[in-house]
Amino acid sequence: MAYDAYLADRIRRVLNDKQIYFSELKMMGGLCIKVDNKMLCAIFINKNYGDSLIMARIGESVYLDELKKPECLSMDFTGRATKGYIYVTPEGFDTEDYLEYWIQLCLNYNPLAKASKPKSKKKKPL
Repeated sequence: MAYDAYLADRIRRVLNDKQIYFSELKMMGGLCIKVDNKMLCAIFINKNYGDSLIMARIGESVYLDELKKPECLSMDFTGRATKGYIYVTPEGFDTEDYLEYWIQLCLNYNPLAKASKPKSKKKKPL
């Protein structure tokens, strides 16, 4: 398992306490949490950082302000920052209040986020 199961349980608890229906998708060695069929956040263990991180989808309107916080890192899979997404280090979610802050920020953006297009299943030739 390439993500922190305890952190996943903490996120589930926050969403359940808020009575938010969510789904989970294991992907890229981590766990993606989805609300309204859109990515809310994801958790994984970052090999470069050496610890669990939350990938938070917070939107561009708050992105630059949140990125100034010491517990936030720019999200860049390809060497170029992806605006609207940040990594939150463990210092940023070590208390329940901190974790709830990030989850709420993601929930605030979720209604504005676009859902991924469903992947079509390619038919295999006979």
